[in-house]
Amino acid sequence: MVRYFETTSLFHYTWDQVAQGYWKRYPNPESTHVLSEDTVYREIRGHKLFTKRLLTKTNRVPKWGERFVSSSKVKIVEESIVDPKEKILVTYTRNLGYAKVMSVVEKVTYRVSPDNPNWTLAERSAWIDSQVFGFGRAIQAFGLERFRKNCQKMVGGFNCVLAAMYPQAAAAGLSSHSPGGNPASPIKKETLKDAAKKATDLAKAKAGPIYASCQPSET
Repeated sequence: MVRYFETTSLFHYTWDQVAQGYWKRYPNPESTHVLSEDTVYREIRGHKLFTKRLLTKTNRVPKWGERFVSSSKVKIVEESIVDPKEKILVTYTRNLGYAKVMSVVEKVTYRVSPDNPNWTLAERSAWIDSQVFGFGRAIQAFGLERFRKNCQKMVGGFNCVLAAMYPQAAAAGLSSHSPGGNPASPIKKETLKDAAKKATDLAKAKAGPIYASCQPSET
């Protein structure tokens, strides 16, 4: 049964700034696990930009996981669609290596915040699965918890890049918060219990179709 997780973050930067900063996310203080990134495809269709990139990442493998994987490095496919007319950036990522051990399909949509046209709302969803007989549920639970923690790092790292690119916007964002506030803060986060319940509901009615529809198509 596929495990599902979603979270929403608010960036106190305009959509144009976030869309431009997206391509410069690496390196950042939270991205030491990203070893390389290469653009393998890019095309403009109509007014939309389609891009496919290949990233190499590494993650510490727990002791119990060493029996299933021989290397901590894994290739990640990232596909994105930028619509500057509607101001929507949608990204899809999935791992190529060790997909049977644990597959993670992620979709992120960046759009103008309905609360403030100078802010950007990021809606992140993830589907986590494992085909290891007898260990599938444990691996899914581990993957869900790690993904949840990594979301905080991803937001923090991206925020560092945006702050360096747009210091005036960063200063304005900080001034609207209490000291030490973060201009990119999560505004909604499901607990693991809530995520597990949603996964059960999706498995009964929607998990299969949604998971399939969110698999990035090869272009």
